[in-house]
Amino acid sequence: MNLDGLDASILGPAMAAGLLVLATHVPLGREVLRRGIIFIDLAIAQIAGIGALLAHSLHLEHNAFGEQAVAYTAAIAGSLALYACERRWPEVLEAIIGSVFVVAASAGILLLAGNPQGGEHLRELLVGQILWADYRSLLPVAVLYAGVLLCWWLLQGERNRLLFYLLFAVTVTASVQLVGVYLVFASLIIPALAVRRCTKAAIPRGMLVGVSGYATGLLLSALLDLPSGAVIVISLGVLAVVFSSLWQCDAAVRTGRSR
Repeated sequence: MNLDGLDASILGPAMAAGLLVLATHVPLGREVLRRGIIFIDLAIAQIAGIGALLAHSLHLEHNAFGEQAVAYTAAIAGSLALYACERRWPEVLEAIIGSVFVVAASAGILLLAGNPQGGEHLRELLVGQILWADYRSLLPVAVLYAGVLLCWWLLQGERNRLLFYLLFAVTVTASVQLVGVYLVFASLIIPALAVRRCTKAAIPRGMLVGVSGYATGLLLSALLDLPSGAVIVISLGVLAVVFSSLWQCDAAVRTGRSR
């Protein structure tokens, strides 16, 4: 056990990054689950990743604006294409989304084929580097997420399909660069699954699952010197099962009393 790993200057910004991601992903994840388009986040995340990898191949990694412009353009274009597919072929939308993910993932491998650091770039895309976060770099992300949440609640993003896809693309693009594809998927879907049967306080309960998972994962990864992203995903999964079981028991107790 490595007690030296409990460094607040590292774990603090990483936890702050997790809180920012959860703030947007918990409400978006509930909508994804409701619509039954579970893998849309993987597809959009992978497309956003393709944009970032394409920016690297164009040697834009030292041009922050250029790199972000390519990533966001790719994600928004992909989300608009999926929106068009939902309108035209709603009965096979999930199959289309899965196919988009596979094709985008394969394109990413091809983009990295001639890059001697391709394996490292691919790992960063999937697992992320949440421990590299710092408070200064989180500020623009916080502003972006605040704008997304404002649009979501004021413009009723859950009822406007086009707005949902656009906000989803913008959010996932930022999140992938912050925590990686795996944590984006886990942050969206796992808390939503845990609270799927909750009729009251679903979002606060989803946040509880997410915050507990991130905090537990970061602490365990620091103490055991393990990859933080993978440990957080596993912690989210385990705690989601625990919390959802407790909440089901609460529902059963209330039902029994009402009888």
